[in-house]
Amino acid sequence: MADASLELADPPGGDLGAETLVPPPLPPDDPEAWYADGVQAQDEIHPGVVVTLCKEDGEFEYRVREPVLTARDEDQLARIESHFADAHLERPRTREGAAEVMDEGFAHKHERVARRLVEGSAPSRRRITYHALASLACLGDLTPYALDDRIEVADAGESGIVVHTEKYAPAATSLPADPAFIERFASERIAQYTVSFHGFEIPVIRYRENVLGRDPFERKYAVREPDLLPGDEQLIEECKERLWETAVDGVIDDEVAFVRERAEAILSRRLHRRNTRAWVDALAYRVRSALAEYDLAVPPVERKYADDRLDDLVYYVLRDYVGYGQLTVPIRDPTLEDIEANRVGERIKVIPRDADAKRVPTNLRFEDEQAFVNVVTQLAASDGTELSSSTPSAKVNLSPPGVDETIRCAVALPTISEDGPHLSIRKQSTDVLTPVDLVNNGSLPTELVALLWLYYEHHGVVLFSGPTGAGKTTLMNAHMPFIGFEDRPISIDEGSREVELPHETGVSLTTRDHENEHKQVTMADLMTECNYLNPDVEVIAEVNTTASFETFAESINTGHGLIGTTHAGDIETLVNRVIEQELPPYLLREIDLVVFPRRINGDRYVGRVIELLDEHSFQQLDDAADCGRIEKSDTTIYWNTVLEHDESGTFNVAFAGNDASVSTFERLGHLTDRSPEAVRDEFRRKHRYVKHMVQEDIDDFDALFELLADLETNEAATVERLSRQAATRETREVDADR
Repeated sequence: MADASLELADPPGGDLGAETLVPPPLPPDDPEAWYADGVQAQDEIHPGVVVTLCKEDGEFEYRVREPVLTARDEDQLARIESHFADAHLERPRTREGAAEVMDEGFAHKHERVARRLVEGSAPSRRRITYHALASLACLGDLTPYALDDRIEVADAGESGIVVHTEKYAPAATSLPADPAFIERFASERIAQYTVSFHGFEIPVIRYRENVLGRDPFERKYAVREPDLLPGDEQLIEECKERLWETAVDGVIDDEVAFVRERAEAILSRRLHRRNTRAWVDALAYRVRSALAEYDLAVPPVERKYADDRLDDLVYYVLRDYVGYGQLTVPIRDPTLEDIEANRVGERIKVIPRDADAKRVPTNLRFEDEQAFVNVVTQLAASDGTELSSSTPSAKVNLSPPGVDETIRCAVALPTISEDGPHLSIRKQSTDVLTPVDLVNNGSLPTELVALLWLYYEHHGVVLFSGPTGAGKTTLMNAHMPFIGFEDRPISIDEGSREVELPHETGVSLTTRDHENEHKQVTMADLMTECNYLNPDVEVIAEVNTTASFETFAESINTGHGLIGTTHAGDIETLVNRVIEQELPPYLLREIDLVVFPRRINGDRYVGRVIELLDEHSFQQLDDAADCGRIEKSDTTIYWNTVLEHDESGTFNVAFAGNDASVSTFERLGHLTDRSPEAVRDEFRRKHRYVKHMVQEDIDDFDALFELLADLETNEAATVERLSRQAATRETREVDADR
């Protein structure tokens, strides 16, 4: 049994002045005695909480003894529970969280309130605090079970909960089959971290709920915003109303500092008044508490409110004023890729950046339609767009202070949505993936990286095509360093910037919607501007709308290098989309390479890469080639597969053999006025460099761009430097092994 100090219970009737006696030891036949027959183990898992594992009639029993409350203790516990009935105390989401709550106790602001409500000796306060924590801020009856880290499995049987420990299983408990918070007790924490918001660090928990039949979503995402005391919500609303009414002279340079200063002043006055009233109400309790501690002097009463309470209230004011309400923390969370809010009352969903990322529900939701509408209009207004019945939806870019990510947001008012407003946010990480990252993730082979390097460097036409979330933009951006450092790439984005250009010579252009037509910036406007900028390569982030397809077609005819993405899962769908946009299908023949990424069960990889051919090149293909033709609008489109990901997970590369492929390298030869053999030699050389990059794990976007620039400037000297670095590293490894 773990060491534990004995704590005397208060005498019957609560007479603190009466003599307290240590109860006699339990007889050996008492089942509660640790030395009784049938007791297998007895441990104190938390101060005052003892677990006894017994064996009766060949079956194990798991018994819990929590701190015993006197009648007066129970009355005071009821008083605390009644006071906090309207408070918002966030319970832990997992067993790990439950143990942390019980170890840390109440927050300072809650502890101050509890002290005013409880009178009695120190042991009495400890007992009441334990039960109050378990009842209000932890997992209720399941709390002592959550504190025992020896429990490995909990199962719901017909008669109640059965637990399994490493040494004793199964062990019956006194819990019913479906106790409150069982889903949290059975949950497993995946990650815990904090998200910064103007000086506040807000905890975030990602966890897995291991209970079947309750929620089809297994993984969850929870934001632990500060708990509120009774009446705090009213204080926050009053403060926000006062801020709206505040007269401002001149221009506000720092909106956050202005709101924080005014909110602290307003809330401080309110809290001082409320705390004074609470002090008067608690004076009688404090006198009795002093007598209980055998002290004739009345303890001093703190008239000042708890500092953490003011901070918590200011957080909510800032969250709603300079943040984005319920979406403030998810928008600032760098581990998230997508955020979706579909209707009032429904859980907000997020998609993490994990390799097996799927939609995950959160503990956040908009309970009121007006609050949802306010956030939607605020998001649009932050990018200069005013939503109204005539302009009920918009695509906007967000740039919250302190957030480096590129954030795109699509918002809509209830005017076009039957279930109320909705929004969808896509966040593009500042940590751009490189080809090395993609190879290490199994997303594509090194041969494809070398082939894309050739097309990017020699100004080919490459299109990444696939469904939403398949990784088209990720693939396109990862290979941007392969565009020559002296070249001038110009990106054209529709609505928001998605292209990452590491070049000093690069320029990024973005369309802009506006309710006034003369203030709009269209794809046609950007195409005109782009031609004046003398580009070597044009990058069109998303070729989806009629305007973007027209821009793509015009760019093909300019003779510049061209790179872009579009939504089509296969070549036939791509041809259909081109025809739907009233563009001539023969334009597809000008595309050198089409890459089709896929996303299956959370895994993203290149599923197929095809090249588009003329009839002569198609007829020269080998009989074993995976190729085909599509006839549309009196035009025949010929295609050939150059890479495919098969069912076993292997990448089958058609251009990696010894023979110069007419379909692959002859086309590159036409771009550079060279023979297919010369192109193949360059491919082999670049492929060796790619394998070196993977071997040396060069996964920094800027470092990769610098290495490629050095290779382009002086290839021989760069190769010599790389060889020297590799030899030095090998020598160090040998010395380290000795």
